Amino acid sequence: MVMRIANRCRWTALAAALVVVLAPWLVHARGQDATKPSAAIDGTVDHAFRDWLAALREEAHGKGISETTLDATLSDITPIRRIITLDRQQPEFAQTFWSYLHNRVNDHRIERGRKLLTEHGPLLAEIHAQYGVPPRYLVSFWGLETNFGAYTGGFRVIDALVTLAYDRRRASFFRIQLFDALQIIEEGHVPPKKMTGSWAGAMGHMQFMPSTFIGYAVDHTGDGRKDIWRSLPDAFASAANYLASMGWRPQERWGREVRLPEGFDLSQATLKQQKPLKWWSSMGVRRVNGQALPRTDMQGAIILPQGHGGPAFLVYENFRVILHWNRSVNYAIAVGHLADRIVGLPPLSSGREAAHEPLSRDEIKTIQAYLKRSGFNAGAIDGVPGPRTKAAIRAFQQKHRLPPDGYPSPSLLQFLLALPATQ
Repeated sequence: MVMRIANRCRWTALAAALVVVLAPWLVHARGQDATKPSAAIDGTVDHAFRDWLAALREEAHGKGISETTLDATLSDITPIRRIITLDRQQPEFAQTFWSYLHNRVNDHRIERGRKLLTEHGPLLAEIHAQYGVPPRYLVSFWGLETNFGAYTGGFRVIDALVTLAYDRRRASFFRIQLFDALQIIEEGHVPPKKMTGSWAGAMGHMQFMPSTFIGYAVDHTGDGRKDIWRSLPDAFASAANYLASMGWRPQERWGREVRLPEGFDLSQATLKQQKPLKWWSSMGVRRVNGQALPRTDMQGAIILPQGHGGPAFLVYENFRVILHWNRSVNYAIAVGHLADRIVGLPPLSSGREAAHEPLSRDEIKTIQAYLKRSGFNAGAIDGVPGPRTKAAIRAFQQKHRLPPDGYPSPSLLQFLLALPATQ
């Protein structure tokens, strides 16, 4: 009952805050329609879509796509309303680090990863020797992207990309992806009906976007096709080639959980603060078991994905390589931690007692708006706690003598709501 009353008060305060703080941006947004679907996607294929498709087809032909491929892929195509719905959907609550990790690095996935690591050992060892990416990481990416090939997506990629390229929101990006997807079919790597993937066009065992395929896919089997849908050799080699091209360091791990000393300067806990390990050692940073950090010339950065009450990680260059694959810090930690667990390393040992109640998108918008009103550049008021928002939070925390971890927490929201209107 106490929790219900507290939550009711929190939401009442939030509703009032949203009306006051977001009003200027809401008024501005009424004049914009970037999130409204194009007319044809509302139900009927109109002249505008047919004209658009004809122009796209002509441009694709000018890029070297044959009439045969264009007929096989673009004839009788219509935008798919379901894809626009999925593109517009955002979860009401942003996942915390612990909820994200628990959903992705669980006992079943760890055990399955171990079995597949053994089953595909010779192939993975061969790819490791060629590209320098250890097998456990390839299996980890595979597990996180498609649950080891179980969920690769059921949408026809061309249909999905046509829909998203015609839609207004991210038309330029998906138009490029569409031309690359047509090029993949033109080169004979996959028949149009077999080119399936996610609603956003990510394909195959490792969920490559078409542009990533064009740049990094590999024909490991030598059969003349780069088949990331049905060939594990091609899928693994393509992933390894991408990671190697992004700068993977074969002799280094991704990072590790560490213990921070009492009174550690939390303003140093950011990816931008990359320092030699000996420097972190001099600051009192230790392995989570209390032992000294390795004596190497490696550099690393401290990150706190659940704020100062959660676990701390010292991450190395390979962590940054993982971020090229997916810009989410939580995703990159999950890849590294799952890879560690697959080869028998222990689970995380600290920070589980940290408060990790999720914030809703509207609550994060309120934080962003309050920060912006107070003179801190939190970026767009979009409910997404990106780098600008976290930097603004850290600057605000420093000004108000709060632990400067840059983390958007319920306690930060309550602090902001309690501030006088003049601050």
